Amino acid sequence: MRKEIAVAAETRESRGKNEARRLRVKGSMPAVVYGGEAGPEAVAVSPKELTRILQSTTGHNTIFNLDVAGKDRTPVMIVDWQFHPIKGSLLHADLKRIDLSQRLVVKVPVVTQGDPRGVKLQGGIHEIITREIEIECLPDDIPEQYVVNVTDLGIGQSVRAGDIPLQGSTRLLSPPDAVISHVISLRAEEPTTAATAVDVTAATGEPEVVKKGKKEEGGEATAPPKKK
Repeated sequence: MRKEIAVAAETRESRGKNEARRLRVKGSMPAVVYGGEAGPEAVAVSPKELTRILQSTTGHNTIFNLDVAGKDRTPVMIVDWQFHPIKGSLLHADLKRIDLSQRLVVKVPVVTQGDPRGVKLQGGIHEIITREIEIECLPDDIPEQYVVNVTDLGIGQSVRAGDIPLQGSTRLLSPPDAVISHVISLRAEEPTTAATAVDVTAATGEPEVVKKGKKEEGGEATAPPKKK
C-alpha cells in the first residue's frame, strides 16, 4: 500500500563493518537500494523510521518515498531486513525501487472474523491453516489485509483462498483451493482392548475352561489315536 511517507537518506561511499559501526553511533544504519534502471546504491538511513514502517499495519508492503540527498525522490519498499538478535534494533535493510505503473507480487495477511457456528453449536474446533495469500497487482492496489468472516462455518466446512473477493487489478497467485481456515470435530478416543474385552469370569461366575478333543457319550474325553 502506498503511503505519503518520506524517509531521508544519504549516499555511502565506504562500506564494511567499521563503516556500519560509525553509522550506528551517529543514529543511522546502512541500507542498499536496487531495482529499476539504476544500479544498486549504498545509502545510510534512519533505523527508527524504517522500524516504524515495518511495525505499521501495512508492514513491509508499505510503499514510501526515499529522499536521497541531491537526487530525485523515489518510491521504494522494504524487501529484506535484519534485526539485532539480542537488542532487537534494526541493523540493515534492502530497499527496492517501485515502478508505480508495473504490477508486482506481494503476500497479504488474512484475518478471520467471528465465531464459527461449528464451534459454538456443534462443539468443533476452528483451525487457522494459512495466515496470508500471495497476489499480483499494481502498487496502488495493495490491500492492508483481507478480512474473512467465518461465522457460518459448520463442522467439515472451510474457507479457501479462492473464496476471498479481490478488487481492482488484483490477481490471486496462491492455489485457489488452499485452505485459510476450517472447522473440525473433536476426535473421540478409541477404547482400549482391556476396556472392551469381555471378562468371562465376571459374566458367568466360573472360570473359562479350554476344552480339548471331543467328548464321548459317557462324558470322557476321547483319547487321541495311537500311531502305528
